[in-house]
This record gives sequence, C-alpha cells and structure tokens, in this order.
Amino acid sequence: MTHDILDDQQRQLARLLEAIQRCAWFLHESDAKLAWPIEAEWLTEHKKDVDLFETLAAINERFAKLQDSLASAMRHSALLMGEATDSFLKILALFEKQGVIDSMADWQRCRAVRNMAAHDYATSYADIAEHFNLLHQLSGMLFQTSRQLINLCEQSLGIQPATNDFVDEFDHIFA
Repeated sequence: MTHDILDDQQRQLARLLEAIQRCAWFLHESDAKLAWPIEAEWLTEHKKDVDLFETLAAINERFAKLQDSLASAMRHSALLMGEATDSFLKILALFEKQGVIDSMADWQRCRAVRNMAAHDYATSYADIAEHFNLLHQLSGMLFQTSRQLINLCEQSLGIQPATNDFVDEFDHIFA
C-alpha cells in the first residue's frame, strides 16, 4: 500500500477551509456582542468590565487566527494549483487576480492592524478604541475573503471544508 501525498495535501486544505469557517464564525459572534463604533469615553467608563475586555481580547485573537488560517489556506491551495509559492506577495497577487481578495493593500492593511495589537501595548483608550474599530471594519473584508477562497477551492480544486460542522454558522455571517 502506497502513501498518497496528494491525498494528504488535499485533506490538509479541507481542514484549513473548515478552520476558516470556524474562525470566521467565532469572530463574527464576538464582534456582534458590541455596539460599533467603540468610543474612547465609553471604554474609559467600562475600563474594569472584565466581560467587555474578554470580548475585545477574543476579537483580537480571532481576527489574527482568521487571517493566519486564510494565509495558510491560500499558500496551500496555490501549491495544489501548481502556482508559485516562494513568496507570499506572489500568492497575494494570484488571489487578487482570482478575485479572492480585493487588493494586496487591503490584506497588508489587515496584517498591519493585527500586528499592532501584538506589539503595541496601548494604554490610551482612544488608541484602543481606534484599534478595535479598525478590526471591526476590516473583519468584513476577511469574511468576504473567506467565502471567496472557499468557493475558489471548490470550483478549481474540488475541495470543500473537511466537515459540515460550521457550514450553517458560516453562511449565517452573510445572511
């Protein structure tokens, strides 16, 4: 019995697509707990609200996980499509051309905002509010990218998410 590396790669992409659905849904649900936009004064008034700051932390984490999962799935699907994967900029250019992302600049903007949270420990409630308002605004782009990538993988590669566990929840994002 031989081990089929292609099967393994296809299963891995299917698992990544499922992870994207799961990450998108959890981000959407955390985001829905808040009234947007967030104002600095409101954050200041609620600065000791553990539930609020746990929700904000979840949004931060889930935004990052969704973008990481998308990046992994894009790289993986490009590989299965026989495209160059030696540079993520080439991968982004491919998926911009395929209509999965609107622009490389949008993707890089998401990455910059996401990285700010990982490396900038703001204490100004105005800065914190601005960061989360940007995450909220950019989440829609990641949701759209998720849907477009899943559709492209099904159409081009015949690969769908590994299970149907999050299909309804994922579809609910776009309802």
